[in-house]
Amino acid sequence: MTKFAQPFAVLATALASILYVAPAHALLSRTCVSAATGNDANAANSCDCSTPCRTFQTAHNNTADQGELTVLDPGGYGALTVTKSISVVNDGGGEASMLVSGGGTGITINASAAGGYVNLRGLTVQGVSGGTSTGLRFNTGISLTMENCVIRNHTGNGIEFYPNASSQISVSNTLLSDNGGHGIHIQPVAASAVKALLNRVEAYGNSQDGILVAAALNSVAIKATAVDTVAANNGGSGFLATGGFAGGINLMVARSVAANNSGTGIAALGLGAHVRVTRSTVTGNGQGWQAANAFLDSYGDNNVDGNMPDGSASGSLSTK
Repeated sequence: MTKFAQPFAVLATALASILYVAPAHALLSRTCVSAATGNDANAANSCDCSTPCRTFQTAHNNTADQGELTVLDPGGYGALTVTKSISVVNDGGGEASMLVSGGGTGITINASAAGGYVNLRGLTVQGVSGGTSTGLRFNTGISLTMENCVIRNHTGNGIEFYPNASSQISVSNTLLSDNGGHGIHIQPVAASAVKALLNRVEAYGNSQDGILVAAALNSVAIKATAVDTVAANNGGSGFLATGGFAGGINLMVARSVAANNSGTGIAALGLGAHVRVTRSTVTGNGQGWQAANAFLDSYGDNNVDGNMPDGSASGSLSTK
């Protein structure tokens, strides 16, 4: 090699080493977390099910949009911020939990407003001592589906559904208990249309309302249904719809129970609230049911007794 070629060879080798970048892991359609074998610190760990991650957040970051994150075994997996369409699923791996304190939020959803579909199943979000905490907060996305979850012992609300665009929430077989705020608080923060379905939801012992559906803006339309749902022993109302413009909030309560709440069992407050109740039981509350500048209609097939006082519906509907 000539004395001129040698420096060029050295330079080429140096440039090659600088420009070479090890290929990053491709995002996976399915990732896994494990408390027993998961590892976030190993750079070679892809979060697939043979080399699982240790925390929800790391696995989420390695999951492709519209992918699935699976829990392999029981454990605590840390707080999670969702920024994409994803399913986080625990179908029998034992308790998959996160402990929240110090002003934190267990699950924050900032998914795409244009195409963010989030599904959560089999998760426990537990508040612990040491500052305020919130179980789950939904800010953006098209849809949130929750099933078989437990959200309890937070100093704030259990679930905060505060979308800034039209969206929907479905919650089933889920417990919201012992929270310092509301069990579930549905209140859009921008002009939007919201659909909510609560099926077999239990809201127990929350310091404020068990289930609150509210509209702070005149341009919000909310259609909500609670079926086979129990709101009991809460510091406020069991079921409350409030605010909005005429016809802005429609809440149907069917085959449900409002019992032993310090406030009203079922209430409609404000011009925009319209609550309809069928085949439900309202008992042991500070007041049975109440309508103030709003509509609360009964289909005439409810059990309202043992409240102080029982109160009355503002109207009746045919059970056709």
